[in-house]
Amino acid sequence: MSRSRLRSTAVAGAAMLAVVGLLGACGGAGPAGAARAAGEPAYGGTLTYLEHQPPTCLYLPAAGFYPNGGILNQITDKLTWQNPETLEIEPWIATRWEVSEDATSYTFHLRDGVTFSDGTPLDAEAVAANFDVYGLGDEKLKLPVAEFVNNYERSEVVDRLTVRFHFAKPSPGFLQGTSVIGAGLVSKKTISLPYEEQCQLKNIAGSGPFTVKHQVVDKEVHLAAREDYDWAPPSSEHQGRAYLDEIKIIVTPEDNVRVGALTSGQADFVRYVQAYDEETVKSAGFTIYAEPTRGVNNGLYLRPGNSILKDPDVRQALLAGTDAREVVDTLFTPSYPVATSVLSHLAQGYVDLSPRLAHDPDKANALLDKAGWARGADGVREKDGRKLRLGVFVAGPQPLSKQTLELIGQQWAELGIKLEIRPADAGTQAVDIKDAEKTPLQHSMVGRADQDVIKSHFHSENRDAILSDDEKLDRLLAEQSAEPDVAARNAKVGEIQRYVIDQAYAIPLFEEPQVYGGAPHVHGIAFEAVARPWFYATWKS
Repeated sequence: MSRSRLRSTAVAGAAMLAVVGLLGACGGAGPAGAARAAGEPAYGGTLTYLEHQPPTCLYLPAAGFYPNGGILNQITDKLTWQNPETLEIEPWIATRWEVSEDATSYTFHLRDGVTFSDGTPLDAEAVAANFDVYGLGDEKLKLPVAEFVNNYERSEVVDRLTVRFHFAKPSPGFLQGTSVIGAGLVSKKTISLPYEEQCQLKNIAGSGPFTVKHQVVDKEVHLAAREDYDWAPPSSEHQGRAYLDEIKIIVTPEDNVRVGALTSGQADFVRYVQAYDEETVKSAGFTIYAEPTRGVNNGLYLRPGNSILKDPDVRQALLAGTDAREVVDTLFTPSYPVATSVLSHLAQGYVDLSPRLAHDPDKANALLDKAGWARGADGVREKDGRKLRLGVFVAGPQPLSKQTLELIGQQWAELGIKLEIRPADAGTQAVDIKDAEKTPLQHSMVGRADQDVIKSHFHSENRDAILSDDEKLDRLLAEQSAEPDVAARNAKVGEIQRYVIDQAYAIPLFEEPQVYGGAPHVHGIAFEAVARPWFYATWKS
């Protein structure tokens, strides 16, 4: 672990000075008036939040990247709120709803008096405009369909505060879909902009408790509390205006700089605390928030369209030859449970497949021998003059991706397999990642607290992590997304997990959390169901 942290002291010091310069006087800024006791919420103050990476495109359906969520969760609201403890869907902008028995029709009744930050009403017409884009896309504006919407047909404005959605087939995941980050509601002006313009923060008018005050692209975002905000989820203990006056989100890529700024009082809250820094944060009296993402586990996803990985024996050998327990024990902490299936144990429809994921190097070697791959003079297996080499890109969003891949590469080397690790910023990554021959493996995960998360990751029309042409897999994924009976749907999700492992399309490693660090004077931190922070009720003592 220490190798990943080695860097020039001068460089690290310069980085810290640069961040301190950005923080200026905001670090440690407390609420207005006298200091309050920790149990008594106070209005005022600025939360300084350090983010590991800059945001990417902020078009809502494409904005699942966690740095985007730290912004969008503050400036947009959703029709519904998913309780992060019970996972029940609760009212928010929608006060109530009706769902047809076959899940092909959803009717939402909206709160009155809600407005977007551009002053326009959040009414049935605005909601319909949002979901028509999310459900159908817009080819002219280059707006893609949202992956949380399946089988969408049309919207119907029943009256000013009632909207109904119609689906061509059952869409049981839609209600939960109205609570996710990609379902954030924006004004009709915003939703009518082309993709490139909706990607830009300056063009987003949401109805959330904060508005955008200032942005330096790729460096920092300043948000200000909206004085007239008064439509939080009814289940929220806090109502009305947000406690904080401002949030300053500062992009700080250096791990040691983020943690150093937190523990020295220059920052209040940071995302992406690496496993090796958790103890540093805790021992300094600060809080670690390791929040579950409840979806497809962090793992390697194998692409059967690759000329080597088309052989299921080779894929099974890679699965048997990978020791996920060693990865977790060497690089991570108890915040990262070892994977026991394709899905997190907290995911809906999870089944325990631990026996099928057992590390078995003897089995792996036997499978490679059977497949005709013999060890060469250099220890790397070969067949028909071709070396058993497989390439993978470091996954920038995944914690310690490079170190994880290096350790797996060592495990595979003992089997005669060469894992070639390519940097995340490689110039050809955007193109090569979509080519199974050039990139036979993908290191990834996806979070969502609904059964459809497995479809999002594997279906050929969604993220398509394995670049699949497996018609059976697509069929199973589509069937679960259209199954209105919860028990039957969960059973189908279990069938999919078994099929994915039977085909060795996945090597699950661990359940990936989002890990944050918070100062002891910060209270009321909340997270939505898949670990994005929500600072509406946050306050500083």
